[in-house]
Amino acid sequence: MVQSYLKHGPTQAFGVVCSSSSNSVFDGRLAYVPALEDVLVWDVKKGQMVAMWHETGHREEVTCIVQSPQVGSFAVGYADGSIRLWNASSGSVSTTFNGHKKAITALAFDESGTRLASGSQDTDLILWDIVGEAGLYRLRGHRDQITSIQFLSVAEGQPSTSTSAAPGLLLTSSKDTFLKLWDLATQHCIQTVVAHRSEIWSLAINQEQDLVFTGSGEGELKAWKIDRDALTEGLKETETGEVAKMILAMSSLPLASKHRVSQIKFHPSEPYLAVQSHDRSVEIFRIRSEEEVRKKQARRKKRAKEKEQGKDKDKGSKAEDLQEDEAESMESSLVDYFTPHLIVRASGKIRSFDFGSNQSSSKSTMQLFVALASNAIEVYSVPHASKSKEEQPEATRSYSVDIPGHRTDVRTLCISSDDQILASASNGSLKIWNMKTTQCIRTIECGYAICSTFLPGDRHIAVGTKSGEILIYDIASSTLIETIQAHTATVWSMHVRADGEALVTGSADKDVKFWALEYKSATDESVQSGRLLSLVHVRTLKMSDDVLAVRYSPNSKLLAVALLDSTVKVFYQDSLKFFLSLYGHKLPVLSMDISDDSKLIVTCSADKNVKIWGLDFGDCHKSIFAHEESVMQVAFEKDSHYFWTVGKDKMLKYWDGDKFEGIQKLEGHHGEIWALALSHHGNFVVTGSHDKSIRIWEKLDEPLFLEEEREKELEQLYESGIADSLNRVEAPIGSGAEGVVNGANEAEVAAVTKQTSETLMAGERIMEALDLADMERETMKEYEEAMARLSANDAMRMQPTARNPVLAAYDLEPEAWVLRVVEKVPSTALQDALLVLPFGKVVSLMVYLNIWAQKGWNITLVSRIIFFLLKTHHHQIVANRIMRTTLIPLRKHLRSTLQRQKDMIGYNLAALQFIRRKNDAERTAQFYEEEGMDEEKVKARIAEGKKRKRVNLKA
Repeated sequence: MVQSYLKHGPTQAFGVVCSSSSNSVFDGRLAYVPALEDVLVWDVKKGQMVAMWHETGHREEVTCIVQSPQVGSFAVGYADGSIRLWNASSGSVSTTFNGHKKAITALAFDESGTRLASGSQDTDLILWDIVGEAGLYRLRGHRDQITSIQFLSVAEGQPSTSTSAAPGLLLTSSKDTFLKLWDLATQHCIQTVVAHRSEIWSLAINQEQDLVFTGSGEGELKAWKIDRDALTEGLKETETGEVAKMILAMSSLPLASKHRVSQIKFHPSEPYLAVQSHDRSVEIFRIRSEEEVRKKQARRKKRAKEKEQGKDKDKGSKAEDLQEDEAESMESSLVDYFTPHLIVRASGKIRSFDFGSNQSSSKSTMQLFVALASNAIEVYSVPHASKSKEEQPEATRSYSVDIPGHRTDVRTLCISSDDQILASASNGSLKIWNMKTTQCIRTIECGYAICSTFLPGDRHIAVGTKSGEILIYDIASSTLIETIQAHTATVWSMHVRADGEALVTGSADKDVKFWALEYKSATDESVQSGRLLSLVHVRTLKMSDDVLAVRYSPNSKLLAVALLDSTVKVFYQDSLKFFLSLYGHKLPVLSMDISDDSKLIVTCSADKNVKIWGLDFGDCHKSIFAHEESVMQVAFEKDSHYFWTVGKDKMLKYWDGDKFEGIQKLEGHHGEIWALALSHHGNFVVTGSHDKSIRIWEKLDEPLFLEEEREKELEQLYESGIADSLNRVEAPIGSGAEGVVNGANEAEVAAVTKQTSETLMAGERIMEALDLADMERETMKEYEEAMARLSANDAMRMQPTARNPVLAAYDLEPEAWVLRVVEKVPSTALQDALLVLPFGKVVSLMVYLNIWAQKGWNITLVSRIIFFLLKTHHHQIVANRIMRTTLIPLRKHLRSTLQRQKDMIGYNLAALQFIRRKNDAERTAQFYEEEGMDEEKVKARIAEGKKRKRVNLKA
């Protein structure tokens, strides 16, 4: 009988408020922030999580979030180069785009929200059609990661060319120091500006779209003017024969700090500009109006004149001054328009900031949202500029969300004996969580926690710190009851004896100390009433080296001590007589555990190995190479020889200690895993990590077989291998494409393709459907031919052959079955799936396209497929005579069907416009009838209303 184990699966991750992998978006009430692989929506005022956008099975980190102009839609970029469009109201993915090879670094929507531009670490820029759910084209030209993208709208008065898909311009900045302007109508770069000496990290355009700011890695903030006239005229030569420049250099704006300018943003409705160049602060500039600037310049001139008169008038000075004035005007004008307003200082390192887009209720302040790298978010109220000179405006923090997570790495976890409560500790705080709801119910300050344990009765927690103290906390009142200066160096490990009477601690000061747990009644001065728990030092065991881990055996007979010299010494716990030395690890043992029957001890070490030893003779049963990095923690499951390990390679693994085999690998964390805690009833595992998240992995009811697991792993390897080999840059795409040498002569514009295991599967499904349908049609044709030769009442006439079981089950014709399969392929993966088909299959697919066009089935899809296939396989189709037989009828049928559709749409449009006109007329008539006028007066009134509409008011 094959042994089966029970599977474990991830249930939830908590403890993350906001991770620093991506920017955040704030709309005035809700904040949309990255949380490793998910996006969290926080109500900042209440400090509550409103929603969590999680896609099952997707484990890549979020690297970019941007809000669409269409309400409730967001584009989110991930570290594997995929982009998902999320619908905020339903919290589900509407589309997934795959095109980039590396992490997405920048996203931008155009103003209507129908096109999305994405930039990535692979230096490519891709334009996506959101309505058609397909990649339009890939633009190449940058030599390093793209850091920012902005759409520029073009004036309406341009002559439209029928071929261009929604004209427009795109402005991109990159780490290669270039600022590029792309014309989307011709899909080419029309200007490249070497903007800075170092990388460009950020870019922003003002509301009028005539001023661009770029920020560099050296803390320089430059302003560029966009020449709107040159944009509308296109590429024209000037008198000197040069091509007219679209982007012109203006000057730079001085900043308070000279660090990297990591974000620039204009306020969507108020005249403010915010720049973040320092780690912990955001500078806000106020944009002055033309009038204010004029007054200021007039005042300055007046002052200068007064100075002049005061001095004795040198003859030469005036001419020099004039020249200086002219040179200065360009510099000063920018500084005049943008005046420093105030600096917002956050309580931690800022990862990104955002203005609340919809206006807050109070007119006197605006909101600035700040996402911190320390796993917290804050909202500041920034007062508007006041007229009075005396008071300096000061930003105040109005909301912050920081309780539901630790500021630093989670270093230690422990679970209460009834599995209801989890305690996690990090440098600075101890948090108590309710295991059922995963809510943080207590937060208590502590030092740098290294190890922790619940004390018997589950009312108290002992925490060992880096400074050598043991802190005892009472959970109910969340107070620190006692601080014991136990050791002179880090307390690396502590363990309560099975009978609950004693505690042992091991420290880097080479001591193992034994403590008795004593209960005494409260005195007047004590913090707490009732029975007090306290630790009394009983005895000390001096070791030759730093102690890294200590462990009692469950039968309370033995004590194991792991030392810095990579050995584990086992003593009798009552007499402290030496019993065994477990020698064999190459690097120190970081953690160990003894099984419930006290027969096995398992040790894990920084040498990436786990060793299983017998406790009766100290023999090493097996050494397993367990993780790619140091193995941080190990723990036996209750009443079994199965154990869990976690490592710095971000993996959690489940092992069988009798058969020495790996049972399951669980990945999910995005940083090294420091802490591991097991349920006392064997139901779940909890891990805590450097990514500040705490994850619960529950035991499921489904069985797991080792053979199947190994097969799955191999399959995954194979699939990813195929997709990678197809995505190589050198692989030419389409028939007749010349081989590209190392991507050296890549065109500036290319098609958007990326094979993933999904697209390969989809392609295979289409091929299978084509095979099945071809066979079916072949047999039907043979049958009909054979029957046609016989006379009507011939004895040889027989039943037609049985239909294919699949078609019979769905009751579909072969061509309907192929269409059904093709329709099921997500539209974003369709083009890549069609690239998988060999040319023979393309020919047979053309036959079906012809039938579908003739029957008028799903014409939009048919047209998409036919145009894509013709574009991809153009060379082969042209060279082949066979294709004429399918292509000519296809042209005829497709044209007639498309014409029908066009007529229908035209008719419907006209009808709708007629209904609208009728509705308008009726509403107007009703409105005036109520006032009781006659027809003449009504007509006059309507005409007057029309005149009135034409007045243009300048703001």
